[in-house]
Order: sequence, then C-alpha cells, then structure tokens
Amino acid sequence: MMDERLPGRDLSRLVVARSGRLMETGDRYEPYRLIDAGGVPVEPAAVFFQELLAAGKAAATVRSYGMDLLRWWRFLHAVDVAWDRATRVEARDFSCWIQGSVKPRATAGARRSARVAGTPNPVTGKPTLGPGYAPSIVVHSETVLRRFYDLHRDAGSGPLLNPFPLDLARRSGRVHAHHNPMDAWVPEKTGRYRPSVPRRIPRSIPDEWFNTLFAALPSNRDRALIAFWVSSGVRASELIGIRQCDVDPGQQLISVVRKGSRARQQVPASADAFVWLRLYQQEMHGLIPRGKAQPVWWTLRRPVRPLTYHGAHRMFERVNATFGADWTLHDLRHSAAGRMVRDPQLTLTDVQWVLGHAHLTTTEVYLAPGQDEVVAQVLAHHARQSGRNAEPVPPPPAPGYDPEALDVLFGRSS
Repeated sequence: MMDERLPGRDLSRLVVARSGRLMETGDRYEPYRLIDAGGVPVEPAAVFFQELLAAGKAAATVRSYGMDLLRWWRFLHAVDVAWDRATRVEARDFSCWIQGSVKPRATAGARRSARVAGTPNPVTGKPTLGPGYAPSIVVHSETVLRRFYDLHRDAGSGPLLNPFPLDLARRSGRVHAHHNPMDAWVPEKTGRYRPSVPRRIPRSIPDEWFNTLFAALPSNRDRALIAFWVSSGVRASELIGIRQCDVDPGQQLISVVRKGSRARQQVPASADAFVWLRLYQQEMHGLIPRGKAQPVWWTLRRPVRPLTYHGAHRMFERVNATFGADWTLHDLRHSAAGRMVRDPQLTLTDVQWVLGHAHLTTTEVYLAPGQDEVVAQVLAHHARQSGRNAEPVPPPPAPGYDPEALDVLFGRSS
C-alpha cells in the first residue's frame, strides 16, 4: 500500500485512454452495462446498478452513475490498479486528474467556442465553458464513487476502507446536533476529496430575447415545445416523455412523470401552447401513429421517430446559434419559474408545486433578482448619480410670488 505521506504519481505525464464503454442494452432490468478495457462486463458495477434500480432510480440515473464509474475504471486502467485494491492515494490522484483533465469529446474534434474560457457570452452573459469537466461533474463523481465503495464494503466484496472517505474535520459527532430550527438544513457531511462548487444563480431568458427566439423557430412542433416549457416549467426530459393520453386540452393540463419521485403529476400550461400543439398535430396527421400510449413528440425528418432529449437539445442549439447565444432548455424552466414568482397572485408554495420541488428552499432561489435585473438597476443608479453633478433645477416659487420678478431679483434672468 502506498503511503499517503509520500509524493504521488506524476499526473502531468499520465495518459488515460478511452478504454471500455457504457453500453445501453435495452433491457429494463439492466438498462446499462459497464464494459472494461478488455471487453468484459464489470460485475461490481452491475451489482451497483441493480441496487440503484431496486431503489426506484430511473434508467437515466443509472446512465449518469455509469459514466462516473467509467471514468474511474479508465483511470484505474491507466495507473494499473485493480478496483478492489484502490486506496485513498488513487482517489486523491483521480480527484486531481479529473479537475485538470480535458474532456474526451474536446480531443475528438467537437465544436469548441472561439472565446477564451470564462469570458461572458455577449448575448446571455454566461461564462464560456472550458475544455475540462465542470465542477458539478467532479462533485457528482466523488459522491457516486463513495456510494459505490460503501456498497461493496458493507457487502464484503470490496476494500475495508473506502478510498473516498468523508471529511475527517466534519465527520465526528452527531449530524445536525446543534441545528437552529430557524435556519435551512445544510449538508454537514462532505467528502474528503469533494471540491467546492460555486453557487449558481438561475438565469432566465429576458422577455424581449425570448420573443426574438420564439419568432426564429422554424416549425409548429418547436413552437409548441418552447411554449410548453416556458409556461408549465416542467423539465425538458419530462415534457419529451409525455404520451398522447397525457394531454388534456379541455382543462389545459399535461401529465408528466417527475424526475425525482417518478410520480405522475398534472401541470397546467398556457392556451397558446395547446394551440401550437394542435397545429403541429394537424401537420403530422397520417405521418405518426395514433394511440394513447404513443409519444406526442416526433422527429420532422423522414422516417419519423420518437423525439429524444438530444434531438430537442440540438434544435434549441441551432436557434441559439443564429443569435450567438448559449441559452439551454433548462433556462426555459428558470424563465417559467421567474415569471411565476413575480406574479403577486401566485404564492411560493404554488410555484413549488408546479416545479415539483421537494423543498421550499429550492424554490426560494428564484426570489433573488436575476443578473439582468440587477445590472439594469445598478446602471440606473449610476445614471441618477451622474445627474446630481448637473446644474440643480430651482424649486418652484411659493404661491403669490411672480416667477419673473424672482428671476430678476436673484440674477437668473438671461
């Protein structure tokens, strides 16, 4: 076992090959399978996936966790260490490597922005992403790998010591032992190799830019999708997954399966969204199969296929590219939430129910003003401040005095 006090391996020269893959099987009981560098299924990962499915996790969650395991398996293959022989040294080196490495898609020739990483987009103000992994992905990987090793440690099939332990400084004592009931609940246990994630402010699309984007949409299907997203506030994947029986135009309701709880919930949407949906359905009449269990959204290219999240994402990317913007589908959910919280006739609990948040504190983030609003207010403040340096306007004279006589008396006449 390598001593943690000794210098680690030279990560600057480490080459992590894109070995192995996460294979989609189409089996509901094993939706994804992790394949190692030798083409052999990884049995410990399969056990972990089964635990996730037994806990009611969706197939998309299994895929997300599987990508984290795939990155870990590639790193272990590069350093020539078996998964059950990994120590905290490997976990530490992996955490350093993933924070400084470049995404494989960037090296594969994917499109990259010409702007320097961190510079704001001229339209949206969002900072340009760099070629590496986002902090949220790094944090997610640490959590997944710690849960993976906790499972195999408890089952006796893995190492006795978790390579990804909790932070020693915050692990002692009872959790929330001195919690103030007036304060929000915050995590008091965090991973030892878990980097801090900057707090993100939900960014909505300004109304004037949304109107411009909506006018540039090329089809009634796309207009219906955007109208539903910005009026109902549902997540992109939730709307893509609705069936024809989930649409109730008479009551202006759609039924979606919530991402977290997997519960089916009816959510109201605007009348305009249902009008665009009807126009889209009339155009596709006879081209798509009819049936209560059939999807609502289909591709426009022949042969028609059910629309996927990635297809909708590419559609919105193409519209963004015409203006040089980088808004995402999730920004439409932020826009819907921002519009709802600004309506004095809606309570915060109403918005929480529509958005499907488990905790009210999650919805409260939309009470904070957005960046565009703050910038506009501060610029107006500067304009008012600069106006004070101008020549002051004399107050109006009191009743009974002649303004012209006062101008002559005080030397204000021209």
